Amino acid sequence: GAFSLLFLTPGALVAVRDPRGFRPLVLGKLKDAWCVASETCAFDLIDAEYIREVEPGEMLIIDGNGLHSSKPFAEKPRSVCTFEHVYFSRPDSIIFGRSVNESRHKMGRQLAIERPVDADLVVPVPDSGVAAAIGYAAESGINYRQAIIRNHYVGRTFIEPSQSIRSFGVRLKLNPIKDLINGRRVVLVDDSIVRGTTSKKIVQMVRESGAAEVHMRISCPPTISPCYYGVDTPSQGELIAAQMSVEEVREYIGADTLGYLSHEGMLAAIGLGQTGSCTACWSGKYPTLIANSHAA
Repeated sequence: GAFSLLFLTPGALVAVRDPRGFRPLVLGKLKDAWCVASETCAFDLIDAEYIREVEPGEMLIIDGNGLHSSKPFAEKPRSVCTFEHVYFSRPDSIIFGRSVNESRHKMGRQLAIERPVDADLVVPVPDSGVAAAIGYAAESGINYRQAIIRNHYVGRTFIEPSQSIRSFGVRLKLNPIKDLINGRRVVLVDDSIVRGTTSKKIVQMVRESGAAEVHMRISCPPTISPCYYGVDTPSQGELIAAQMSVEEVREYIGADTLGYLSHEGMLAAIGLGQTGSCTACWSGKYPTLIANSHAA
């Protein structure tokens, strides 16, 4: 399975990362003390120095005698989670040795190459779509404007349990600047489409603000399979791209056009390569055996 574990005992701090390295775990140092966190941005908050990743399958024991490393697990093929760079990690972190912000910027540039469109504005769906939207605007030459404002006191909508909460959450979380949108052809850039309900609400919101056209661009491939490695994604039956074609999704969300980043383009932008990374949510190919009861 996927795990990054941290234990604090009376005499030691123990950090363990699963043999495939699905989830990030990083080691830092603050003067004479060691630090462990899931993301490097945590070290920035306390002025600690980032030292290195905890390696897949590695166990660190930090006690009065210093830092001790061992590898108690059988070696497995590396399967780091690509979705960390697409959405889950903070953009100011270094994850799997690469800048998350830079990965998202490159994904946006590649998206503009693969899925161009004539438009007046590139608008991110904040906050996860910001870096990709900046990249899309830079590559396409279309003006970038922050025309949707996010309320930062509302959490992530796609993991809310009920549809009514998710729908209300979108309106509470996002508000358009109508003067920027009215009469313009808008490219909306977001990191992913999961159920499609959030995208539908956002497209509707932008249309109601007077947009002449709304073009949705997604900085990853269609999400067709659930994650069983620590991300609370819906079942396959709730994933819109698993049930509909791209054209059907476009029609459902109400966009004039819909374009996804290709699988190859995403991996090239992140720099993880075709091997050593988990892309099961886009490919349906899991690096471990999944029981039929879970895959339903």
